[in-house]
Formats: sequence, structure tokens, C-alpha cells
Amino acid sequence: MIWNPENECMDTGALRRLQFARLKNLVERVYTNVPFYKKKFDDAGIRPSDVKSLGDIAKLPFTTKDDLRDTYPYGLLAVPQDEIVEIHMSSGTTGTPVVDAYTKRDMDDWAEGMARTLSGAGATRNDTVQNAYGYGLFTGGLGTHYGTQKIGATVIPVSSGNTEKQLMLMRDFKSTIFTCTPSYALYMAEQAREMGIDPKTFHTRAGCFGAEPWSENMRKEIEAAWNIKAYDIYGLTEITGPGVAFECEGQYGMHVNEDLWYPEIIDPATGTPLPDGEKGELVITTITKEGTPLIRYRTRDITFIIAETCGCGRTTRRIHRLFGRTDDLLIIRGVNVFPSQIEHALIAIEGVEPNYLIIVDRNPQTHLDEVELHVEVNVEGFSDETKDIERLRNHIEATMKSKLGVHLKVKLVEPKSIERSIGKAKRVIDKRKL
Repeated sequence: MIWNPENECMDTGALRRLQFARLKNLVERVYTNVPFYKKKFDDAGIRPSDVKSLGDIAKLPFTTKDDLRDTYPYGLLAVPQDEIVEIHMSSGTTGTPVVDAYTKRDMDDWAEGMARTLSGAGATRNDTVQNAYGYGLFTGGLGTHYGTQKIGATVIPVSSGNTEKQLMLMRDFKSTIFTCTPSYALYMAEQAREMGIDPKTFHTRAGCFGAEPWSENMRKEIEAAWNIKAYDIYGLTEITGPGVAFECEGQYGMHVNEDLWYPEIIDPATGTPLPDGEKGELVITTITKEGTPLIRYRTRDITFIIAETCGCGRTTRRIHRLFGRTDDLLIIRGVNVFPSQIEHALIAIEGVEPNYLIIVDRNPQTHLDEVELHVEVNVEGFSDETKDIERLRNHIEATMKSKLGVHLKVKLVEPKSIERSIGKAKRVIDKRKL
């Protein structure tokens, strides 16, 4: 289902003209109203009048998470404070938080982006959406809430955690769509089975999952566990929250709401713009944002832009599902590996659970990074003979070597011994003293 055909199916030429008009307006606004950006532009020798085409966006300076922290709390505000109606902050537990401030129009755009996102998963006003993203300063819960209300569907604002109650509400209220992190969706299915409930018997037909990178094999695992279609969604607090991009029924790439957020791909090492189809770091400019607009924000997320026409009828470009983040990248004996690659290879192996932990340490003698992969064996596998356990361990190590080109030391652990998460799953523990 397409929520807003006029904007989502706009003629490409008309969309590019709209994007340029909004970019031009944004550049003039931040140069006039945000001292931080005026200095950035001046230092780069750029004036608003230098932006004469959409391609001139490449002339503009980047914005980074450090910039957001350095300007905490209101240094990026582009409107008087009395126009701000809501504040959200990053969910990070260390360092100064990053702030996102919203005007009334920003809130409307956010709800619009999430209405499109939920509609992409088939949501209509006749649905009941069980929202298991966290509410509060984290954007996931309230962003989904606003989008559900814009559609006119029923929202159950259960928030994250309290899994038994989640399952009870899902059953009793016949929730048709649910939203949470992909790792929590798997955990909920696991808990349901322990309670003697088959998740496939629920009324749910679709789920919108995001807030952490996940693999195609994890999608298959979720879909099999729940008998649903699992849709990837994308957003981040710094930009607005969820609703920036989403999958349609084709489930190949996430449509970017390009009339609201302008995407670019750059080489993360040099900052050079890359063409559509080439993998690099996603950069986003908030072309309609009023409260805390951002110019060329470096998301650190690795993906590429899919420019080919989508069969769903939307004309907006798509981004491929995330490969990982530049700051999550592991370099193991000179080989670049993202945790999502390990997950993708691991879930395809019979006899293991989709729960794992990557321990990174540095050998004090060789000064080389060493990685140990902890993998949960399923109940049947853990009760097998020692020789079978050893055979499985060797098989996992061989698979990782074949798929990733690097040797990982594998440690098989008991079922349910790796801590579960109700929010973003913690997959990597880095013990290196860097």
C-alpha cells in the first residue's frame, strides 16, 4: 500500500526540482540562523549563493556526531526556542547526548514518514499495531506511535520489555502488526514457545523491525518463527527518528522519503561522493527540518543507493539493507568484517541458535587482534555427544573461513546463556586497550 502517492510516486524530474528548492531554502536558513553553520560555511569558503544546483550539495561541509555533541544542547537550533514542541536525544549511554528538537511541522513530517513506513508493510486504519519500541527520549516508540495515529490504525503503546505481557496483549487484542528490534522479535518468539504458545497462531501478519543492523538470514528466521513478513525500516535520532526509509512489499532495499531527507553515498575515508550502486557511507541532509536541521550528516552506516525502478510504483530511490557501521567494522588480520556478515553466515548453520557474541581482544605478544565467536547451540545439539559438538564447532569455523576469508575461534555455549536484549542487541565486546 502507498500512503502518499503524490509524493512517493512523483515524477523524478519534479522530485529533483523540489529537493533543490528545499535544499536552497535550508542552506539560507542555517547560514542566517545557526552560528555553527555560518562558521562552517565561512571556513569552507562557501556562501548560500554558491548552491546553484542539487549537485552543489557536494560543496557543503559535513556534519558529524561530534559536532552535535559539541553544540549540546541548543547550539544547532534554527528557530526560536518557543517554536520547539518536542525534544528527543540519542539512546547512547556514554558521552554527551545528541539532541533533536522538533517544531510542529517537524512533528508532522515525522508522522508522515512513519505513516509511509507502516503503509509499506501493508498497514491500514483497520490494523492494530503493537508498538514494542521504547518510549521516551529514544525516537523509536513515539515515532511509530505518531505514524500509526496518522494512518488511523489502533496503536498499543506497550513499549519494550515485559515479554509475557507483550505476548498476552498480542493474543488478546489480536495485534496484526508489531514493531520492535529484530533481535527482540526473535526473543519474543523464543519466550512464546517456552510458555507453550506457538507464535504462528497469533493474528500478526507483518512486523517493522529496525534500530540495529540485521541480516537477510535473520529476516528468514523471524518470518519462519512468526509466519509473518518482516520489513526493514531505517531512521536515526539525529535525523528525526524512524521513518527516513522503509521496505515495500518487494523487500529489496528501503525507499528513502526523498522529499523530506536527501541521501548521498560517500567514500568514508575521503568524503568523495560515490555514484548510485557503489557501497559507501550514507550521508543525509534534512531538507525540510526546522528545529535542528542538519547539512550532510555522516550517519556512519554502510550501504548503497538502488536507483532502479521499483515494482511497487514508488519513484523514490532505495538504500540497500545496512551492511554495518564504519565504527562497528572489525579488522581481523587485515580483513574487514562487519558483525552482520558473521550473523548472516551463522544463522544458515543447522544446530545453532540466532544468538551470538563477538569478543575482540589483542594478543600482547603478537599485537594482533584476535576474535572469539560465542555461539549458542540449540537444546538438541547441546545434548549430543562431545564428538558431535566438536564437529559442529569445526563446521562453524570452516564456514566463517569460507564466507569471510578469516579464521575465527569459535566457542559453543549452552542455550540461553547469551544475554537477551529488549532493545538494541549488543553483539560485540571489545576488550582491546586502544
